[in-house]
Amino acid sequence: MQPFHYKALPIDVHFGVGKSAEAKDILWQQGYHKVLIITTPGQKEAGHKLAKQLQDICAGVYPHAVMHVPVAVADKAVAFVKDHDIDCCLALGGGSTIGLAKAIALKTQLPIVAIPTTYAGSEMTTIYGLTEDNLKTTGRDSHVLPKVVIYDPELNLTLPAQISACSGMNGMAHAVEALYAQDKNPIVSLMAIESIKALKSALPVIVKDLTNISARQKATYGAWLAGVCLGSVGMAIHHKICHTLGGAFNLPHAQAHAITLAYSVHYNRNADSEAMDRLAEALGVSSREEVGIAIYRLNESLGIELALKDIGLPTEGPAQVARIVCDSPYYNPREYHYDELKALLQKAYKGLPPV
Repeated sequence: MQPFHYKALPIDVHFGVGKSAEAKDILWQQGYHKVLIITTPGQKEAGHKLAKQLQDICAGVYPHAVMHVPVAVADKAVAFVKDHDIDCCLALGGGSTIGLAKAIALKTQLPIVAIPTTYAGSEMTTIYGLTEDNLKTTGRDSHVLPKVVIYDPELNLTLPAQISACSGMNGMAHAVEALYAQDKNPIVSLMAIESIKALKSALPVIVKDLTNISARQKATYGAWLAGVCLGSVGMAIHHKICHTLGGAFNLPHAQAHAITLAYSVHYNRNADSEAMDRLAEALGVSSREEVGIAIYRLNESLGIELALKDIGLPTEGPAQVARIVCDSPYYNPREYHYDELKALLQKAYKGLPPV
């Protein structure tokens, strides 16, 4: 075994059905007494329901989180928490909500508590992202890592099939890229394989029966592991493509990840043979040549939209994304080739199989 370096994440994680009902006690034990609940506009009602549970330690609900965390939105939220003497931000929701809480923490160093309601996994990372002038930039900072994460599969029961599927595939993308990360290690790779298997097993059940709590638990478990992977090692070409799709074209985050993953792994199928052989085994196929089509078929079975054009990418998008990715690349186990990447993105644009 080769030498490796593994960073463990210092987060207090609570996991279990009904666990969100204990939020007040958990927050109180952490010493938080003026908690601001952050949601998207669509989750405002859920935020007020949680506010009633928190009672006197809740300072209100801030329902203004949106995709990709625009800098202007973040600046308004920072001003709000400073004006109201908030001592903790509680992010209730998915990547948009947790992303806004992280932007606040980056500027104010306020602690974050996260109660995820999707399977994206960003709650387990020091990664933040901000968008300005159609450019999404990401970074890492220890201040944006939540102090507490509360996982309650019951909160996912109302998550529609399409969002459940796309969010779960978004989570799977983190685990997949952890397998061939520049700083990969055996511990994170074990978590990644377990995550991929859990999500692959749970998501088809969920889209057929949204109230299957056992499948919701398994998907939440897979998402937690995927988040640990994302928070522990670097990502590669897939995340660069998706950050470009989000920043430059404002495409919905989870859908972009779900659609693009098949093409990213197909591009890398022979770049790290050990990682791709393990991925093939986790996906239940016989060869790393099949990993891209396996993910494409999984998306198809989950009812996920298969074409980037159907979620807002314009005709010129594939060429533009390929150029941006090649001009400012993330680490990847193989070199970036513009023509090949553009051709794959054109297939993704049309929803054609990656092979």
